[in-house]
Amino acid sequence: MEIINEVVQGLIDTSALEWAGVIIGTFYLIFIAKKNRFGWFFAMVSTSIYIYLCYHAGLYIESALQVFYFVMAIYGWFSWNKVSSKERFIIRWPLKYHLINILVSSIITVLLGYIMVVFTDQKNPYLDAFSTVFSLVATFMVTQRVLENWIYWIVIDAALIFLYSARGLHLTGFHYLVYTIIAIFAFFSWYKLYKAQKIENHIHRT
Repeated sequence: MEIINEVVQGLIDTSALEWAGVIIGTFYLIFIAKKNRFGWFFAMVSTSIYIYLCYHAGLYIESALQVFYFVMAIYGWFSWNKVSSKERFIIRWPLKYHLINILVSSIITVLLGYIMVVFTDQKNPYLDAFSTVFSLVATFMVTQRVLENWIYWIVIDAALIFLYSARGLHLTGFHYLVYTIIAIFAFFSWYKLYKAQKIENHIHRT
């Protein structure tokens, strides 16, 4: 009960800036899930807000990650703007790509977390390192419309629920719970589109 009261009070005390970041960030994910390029515009705005919020919450790695998100949002905008919505085909990575990514990202996560422990006052260093490192590739996967990006985000967002809540950003923690749910639905939505693409391509070839 005490934890629930703490969360409720945290939501009440949430700043207007954090509310703006949460709302705009939600629009980003919904638009991207629908393969709409305007999602990248919302991403630029929300990441700008979270660069400031994360830095002042002592989440330095996460703050740097938001800078990367901002750059990738610009890249995603121009990348998706080159083709129409119908031409934004969803692709899949072979298993070996994922195995390599998980192995390399895990090693970098441990090293980055250790560096943060030794040289900074970073809070939750290994969890922050995990979410940061794996988010780098996951974000690139979104820009390339790789189906499995949503599986990565489900795991990453679940970890971020705890990370942000532990730093007092309770609304953002709840926001990532919503992100996790949206990511689950987005995966099945993209998978359905992927299957439809395969059927359509098969028809065109016959």
